[in-house]
Amino acid sequence: MTLLKNINYPADLRKLSRSQLHALADELRTFLLESVAQTGGHLSSNLGTVELTIALHYVFNTPEDRIVWDVGHQTYPHKILTGRRDRMPTLRQQNGLSGFPRRDESEYDTFGTAHSSTSISAALGMALAARTKGESRHAVAVIGDGAMTAGMVFEALNNAGVYDDINLLVVLNDNDMSISPPVGALNRYLARLMSGKFYAAAKNMGKSVLPPSMRELAKKLEEHAKGMLVPATLFEEFGLNYIGPIDGHDLESLIPTLQNLKNLTGPQFLHVVTKKGQGYKLAEADPILYHGPGKFDPSEGIKPAVSKTTYTQVFGEWLCDMAVEDGKLIGITPAMREGSGMAKFEKYFPDRYYDVGIAEQHAVTFAAGLACEGMKPVVAIYSTFLQRAYDQLIHDVALQNLDVTFALDRAGLVGADGATHAGNYDIAFLRCIPNMVLMAASDENECRQMLTTAYRYPGPAAVRYPRGAGTGAAIKPELTTIELGKGIIAREGERVAILSFGTMLAPSLKAAAELNATVANMRFIKPLDTALLLQLAATHDLLVTIEEGAIMGGAGSAVAEVLAAAGVVRPLLQLGLPDKFIDHGEVPQLLAQCGLDAAGIVASVNHRLSNIESKVEANSH
Repeated sequence: MTLLKNINYPADLRKLSRSQLHALADELRTFLLESVAQTGGHLSSNLGTVELTIALHYVFNTPEDRIVWDVGHQTYPHKILTGRRDRMPTLRQQNGLSGFPRRDESEYDTFGTAHSSTSISAALGMALAARTKGESRHAVAVIGDGAMTAGMVFEALNNAGVYDDINLLVVLNDNDMSISPPVGALNRYLARLMSGKFYAAAKNMGKSVLPPSMRELAKKLEEHAKGMLVPATLFEEFGLNYIGPIDGHDLESLIPTLQNLKNLTGPQFLHVVTKKGQGYKLAEADPILYHGPGKFDPSEGIKPAVSKTTYTQVFGEWLCDMAVEDGKLIGITPAMREGSGMAKFEKYFPDRYYDVGIAEQHAVTFAAGLACEGMKPVVAIYSTFLQRAYDQLIHDVALQNLDVTFALDRAGLVGADGATHAGNYDIAFLRCIPNMVLMAASDENECRQMLTTAYRYPGPAAVRYPRGAGTGAAIKPELTTIELGKGIIAREGERVAILSFGTMLAPSLKAAAELNATVANMRFIKPLDTALLLQLAATHDLLVTIEEGAIMGGAGSAVAEVLAAAGVVRPLLQLGLPDKFIDHGEVPQLLAQCGLDAAGIVASVNHRLSNIESKVEANSH
């Protein structure tokens, strides 16, 4: 690591000769592999962006020039080269480096990302701000081919193409499309030629000196000639000057092309082809397995681990079982086949499986259209990504009371991915929507039952469940439902009644054993079991609601609303996630930090009981 150890910031990188950059790339890739193997994190995507990261920081004057990384899971090389190499052992751990760009972490992280397809919009805003302020800085958006499936990208391209006096570069990091990697001297020559001033000047001169009739002919000839060599037409129709595709691992092609593009004015589009897992054969062979691994030995690779059944696996098995029973079932995912547990469903029911790309808005309205024709769509979507389709959820599904089932994976805290991926708000934003049914699973078997209940409910219904393994509950194979809007008593006690929603049942029962409290597994957030709630209010001195979701507007708020409407005055303690974004870390640590482990519940309840008793004593005097 003779070169890398001396690169603390990009200014150090720019002191190297071009010939040294190849060795630096090798050192950076080795360091990256060894580091991620120790901490876990995204690997394949980062191995694929080593040369591109070096080239961007070598050519552009960062942080004065802005680089916006779409999604941001490919920014580990960027972090290593921008002053955070020594902190890489803390990656994705509590109080450590984030796995994504964060503005409060480094001035080189110009825009916080983690959700897809935001980079071009943000970079365009930065480029236009620079123009308004009379500054000459560049804005670069680095976006993957998967992110290009989102409508927001094309909204941004449509907007960007009308400004011919901005310093905006869009770099398409193409690592999955079926495009043969372009290699060789001819490709390098074409990329340099098409990005050079001579080519740009020749185009402009031709437009200015030819008569109108000849200009149109020349334009058509140019488009035809370029179209034979490169897939340029789409992006040039948006008003961006398209260059590429070029080999994203070839620094001798990348650097001169970027240098030429830096000298052009107007929106530019560079298409680079990279390989996920580049330089590590195991990741190259299986980039999905190595997309986000835990800790592993690089010399041996990832070994299969025996673990409890996850909620995602419960959903995947349920989906296949229900599809056998009902030929109208359609499975939909917005580009999360593996993440949402739908690989088996795609294998056995390919004609009823739809991956719509990173297009959550389209996914929901697409499901609504299927439901209009009597099909039974199931939308498997992470809680955090459903936020992106809120208008479609209300306007296209709920308003029309259409029969769409939503399987909300990653509800609640998600651990190492942090605030950007935590599903903390679905309870609050779903329960206020008319016609919506919302359930929260406390264990794996209940999750399966709730999915069946939601599917058979003739309207919009959602089941929220967490990331990772459950409690180890036995899963019954039958496709049984539970009574709509009915909770159950999980433990009988005195004075204190804990109303648990979803994953909080286990710590609630543990706390209740110490408190001798009653515990209700409420199961439904909407419709709420008002009869059970009022019964508990009449027989207990203190009601406690607990949920792995935001307190504000959450299930506890629903309980408070019912009590107020019924005119019942009873002390109510609402426990849940506080009004702040919760950083990355191990989920048990984060829950304890929020007071949502058994010890935290006991402490909060005892504190409230003490306050109640103090007030009673004061009033008696």
